[in-house]
Amino acid sequence: MTRRWGGLLRAAAAATVVVAAASACSAGAGLAGPSGPDTLTVALTAKPDNLDFTRTAGAAIPQALLDNVYEGLVRLDDAGTIVPLLAASWTVSDDRTVYDFALREDATFSNGAHFTSDDVKFSIERVKTDWTANSPAAMAVVDRVETPTPHLARVVLSRPSNEWLFAMTGPVGAMFTPGGVGQLATTAIGTGPFTVARWNPGSELQLAANPRYWGSPPPMKNVRLRYFSDATAQANALRSGGVDVIYGLGAPQLLGQFAGDSRFTVTQGTTNGEVTLSMNGAVAPFDDIRVRRAVMYAVDRKAVRDTAYAGYGELIGSMVPPTDPWYEDLTGVYPFDPDRARALLAEAGNPHPVVRFDVPNLPYATAAAQVVSSQLQQVGFAVRTTPVEFPAVWLDSVFTRHDYQMSVIQHSEPHDIATFGNPKFYWGYDNPAVTRLLAEADAADRTGYVAAMREVARTITDDAAADWLFLFPLLVVADADLTGLPRNSTSLALDLSRVRRG
Repeated sequence: MTRRWGGLLRAAAAATVVVAAASACSAGAGLAGPSGPDTLTVALTAKPDNLDFTRTAGAAIPQALLDNVYEGLVRLDDAGTIVPLLAASWTVSDDRTVYDFALREDATFSNGAHFTSDDVKFSIERVKTDWTANSPAAMAVVDRVETPTPHLARVVLSRPSNEWLFAMTGPVGAMFTPGGVGQLATTAIGTGPFTVARWNPGSELQLAANPRYWGSPPPMKNVRLRYFSDATAQANALRSGGVDVIYGLGAPQLLGQFAGDSRFTVTQGTTNGEVTLSMNGAVAPFDDIRVRRAVMYAVDRKAVRDTAYAGYGELIGSMVPPTDPWYEDLTGVYPFDPDRARALLAEAGNPHPVVRFDVPNLPYATAAAQVVSSQLQQVGFAVRTTPVEFPAVWLDSVFTRHDYQMSVIQHSEPHDIATFGNPKFYWGYDNPAVTRLLAEADAADRTGYVAAMREVARTITDDAAADWLFLFPLLVVADADLTGLPRNSTSLALDLSRVRRG
């Protein structure tokens, strides 16, 4: 006996707040688009270092390619619901270990190869053997993949897992063909609505409508993703018609220039992006929990949010956004208390810790770091701020080699609280109780899952494993005639296949 899933694994819907909405019938800036009515130009911030998210961490590559060029069996919609994609439907056995995916029979890769269950087997097994980035451990629970027919793929898990199907909506769930993985850093071959037409590293990625796409052709035949390190340059490009939309404005203080202008709409949506002050618990001075707790009391997170992001975004208190079912408000665990911070440093015998603060050159990170540095210095820390190029240098030195003491970055991966169960992750956090709780949560029933995940959140917060400054909002400014833009960032993907004019 099996149960049919309608696609819902978690309820993560969040209402999008319209900050300023203007009439779509007026003449918009760049109404016909910078290069024509069927071309969409999007301004983004974090640029891809290459095109291979199987070996390069971070959100920039999946944002551009996932759901646009590469597709999975399932995906997350704008409300955070798991819905079919390359799998037309699926069933799950009563013991929650066997998933049967009925595959779409008309899907092909952009190189002409037909998509079959053999590709499902190849893709999942390749995660376990070849991937080094974007959470390949999510596939460890897979015992085997069977191919009963070309259009039926059976995935057998070694145990029940609450997280596995959810993980399949992300990068590790992307489907590849054996003939398309030879040059992943520069060539992307997928089943999606777009292909990569041109890539100028560091500045622009161009997509073109895939003539072999199995689904409805995208309204926009050409998409240009332009990368800006400066938010003011983004705003100027939109006002001058150089781009059609800023997806994730990096400086909310610039929103005022668009409010009340009928050429544009401005919306605020939700994300999974926890802006996190990381403290490397494997090195001094943060190998002492008292020093980490001192940071928690020394930093006024509301002031950081208000200064760095003009009051936009939510205070959360742990590595859990309010859209996750195990969220609870932990913002009061460490109230702003500079005297308590000083007392903890004295108790640790280290009243003036010297800390190197590696700050990626992203607008929100730079702004947050200025406030954090000032507040830490007021309680006795000696902070040496070091600008770090993102993504290349930060990913190498901080994320990969763990050569840092303190840093700040937005972690945008869904359910990324699980990273605190990995002692090899760049946090430098090692608590076997958290690793055990995460394993118990994954195998539990729904009630046990939520309870165990809440205990994980409480534990890492009590341990001051990191300081979660605020939840990143999604601020989108677009030409008023554009529709179909995702209003919430529930996954790493930025699906542009439904964007149209008028």
